[in-house]
Formats: sequence, C-alpha cells, structure tokens
Amino acid sequence: MRPDMRRRQFLRTAGAAGLGSFSLLRVALAQQTPTRILFVGNSLTYWNDGLWVHLERLAASGKPSTAVTTGVAVEGGAFLKSLWARTGPRRAIAAGPWDVVVLQEDLPETNVEEFREHARLFVAEVRKAGARPVLLMAWAYERLGWITMDAIAEAHRASAAELKADVAPVGLAWQRASKLRPDLNLYAPDREHPSIHGTYLATAVIYATVFGRSPIGFSYIPAAVAANDAQFLQNVAWETVQAYQKG
Repeated sequence: MRPDMRRRQFLRTAGAAGLGSFSLLRVALAQQTPTRILFVGNSLTYWNDGLWVHLERLAASGKPSTAVTTGVAVEGGAFLKSLWARTGPRRAIAAGPWDVVVLQEDLPETNVEEFREHARLFVAEVRKAGARPVLLMAWAYERLGWITMDAIAEAHRASAAELKADVAPVGLAWQRASKLRPDLNLYAPDREHPSIHGTYLATAVIYATVFGRSPIGFSYIPAAVAANDAQFLQNVAWETVQAYQKG
C-alpha cells in the first residue's frame, strides 16, 4: 500500500460472537469449532473498520451463533516479508492460543518468490503455535498492474498445495462479482483499497473458508450495503469458495 496511506500497527484482542462448523478442506478439523482467530496483514485487512469486526458481526448473525475472539497484527504498507521482519506478528501468533491465523498477502507490493518464501515461514510459525493457517488471497489493483488476478490466484494455489494450507479466495470472488455485477464497485475511490462492498465480500469469503459453512441468509449487513447487494455478495462468496475447493 502507498506509504502515505493511513498507517496502523497494533495487536488487538476483543470478545465477539461467531459461528463455527467444519472445514470443507480439512476433514480432520471436523470436530473443532474455531473460536479464536488472528488476522495478520495490512490496510487491505483493516480498511472499513477491519475484516475482523465484520467477521464477528456476520458470524454472530448466523444460526446458531457461537462466541469467538479475534486478534489483529496489522500495519499499513506491509506485506508478509515486511511483517515477518517486524516480528510483532510472530509474537502475536505465539501469544495465542489461536484456532486460526489468517495471513493476508498484498502480492502486487511484493513478488511471487518472496510471497511463497514468507508464506512458508509464517505457516510454520502458525502450526508451531497449534493453529490452522489460512492464506487470504487479495485482489489485483491498477496502481501496481504488473501481476494479474489470475497470476495472484495461481501463486496462492501453488503455495497452498506446497504447504497443505487453506486459501480464502477473496480475489477470485471479486473477479466473479465484478463480471456478474459490473455496476457494483468493490474498490474505494483510490481503486486499491476495498469499498464497504468489497470488505463485506471478503468477510463472507473468509467466513465460508474458516467455518466451512455458507454465509447465505445471514442477517448482518453493513449500513451502507443494500439488502439485495448483500444477498448477491453472500452468494458469490459461497459459490467461489465451493468452486475453489473443488479445484
């Protein structure tokens, strides 16, 4: 992200509500309900009050509803390589206990080789702490157009296969939603960060990936999102996760 963007660096733990089930990808996790989730990333994660806030509210609006606690280790302008160097996220992972750690890369800001190297390092730390790693595949944007969304997706797929880790295919959900509803803008005015619709779609994808359950019909909708748009985004999120997991 641009260095002049709003910057934050913090570790936050907050009680909230959530909903758990089994992972569609990890049958071995079927008996576990994730209740503690850590987010590691940059402003793509913390924009619009933070993905964790919307995840808590979305999960709480499902039936049944289960309490979940979230933690955050984020910094504006960062990517996995720089987050690794800062050490704070590693301390947050170790401080747990966490059930799931969501690792958000900003691939246009780095390169595929460095992404895969530092995904490998972070996933090892997450597993050492006894948690399940989830790679958050973000989206392409115009300012750094050297890599396409398809290439970002392939990099995440290859890394996930190597590491046997799950991927929250947010970028592919954006791609699908944009084709189906080009009138619905998922970008903020800077054409880089998410609009509230983009954040809501990302939240629904993360929910479906982490909990292995459809978010369709959940009642939480941000104030700036129309009900019909929310329903569309919930459907796109679930369809994308299902398609991605089928390979």
